[in-house]
Amino acid sequence: MTRIGLLSDTHSYWDDAYLRHFKDCDEIWHAGDIGSISIIEQLASTGKKIRAVYGNIDGQDVRGQFPLHNRFTVEEVTVWMTHIGGYPAKYNPNIIAELTKKPPMLFVCGHSHIAKVMYDKSLQMLHINPGAAGKQGFHAVRTLMRFVVDKEVMKDLEVIELSQ
Repeated sequence: MTRIGLLSDTHSYWDDAYLRHFKDCDEIWHAGDIGSISIIEQLASTGKKIRAVYGNIDGQDVRGQFPLHNRFTVEEVTVWMTHIGGYPAKYNPNIIAELTKKPPMLFVCGHSHIAKVMYDKSLQMLHINPGAAGKQGFHAVRTLMRFVVDKEVMKDLEVIELSQ
């Protein structure tokens, strides 16, 4: 069993609540628009495994350390994380060919600043966007997520609202 903490769109904004909510997680994933490598350094100070992708606002410090697309496996779940992914039936045109050819079990993206969890029946994959954990943008509520991967099962998903 692997406990995952997931956030996106911090836009250089640090909140100690990230560490508080992720204290029992085994891994922390950041779905882009990190804003500053210092965000990753603070998350990494926990000693937990960090997985991330860069977003459209990220500079060379972040792009030099993280890819645009990150495909990996946790337990028995195949994952594809990218920043600008879109949603079921409205995926980013730049990834749709690869996504439909080789869909993961779990597709994670950020960018929209809207927390959303959807199952895509056509591709048989779970789509997760944790919303925005930072303060930059139009969103009214800052969010992050936690969930568990247990062999091939994703479960116990929590959406956590942060104070503005």
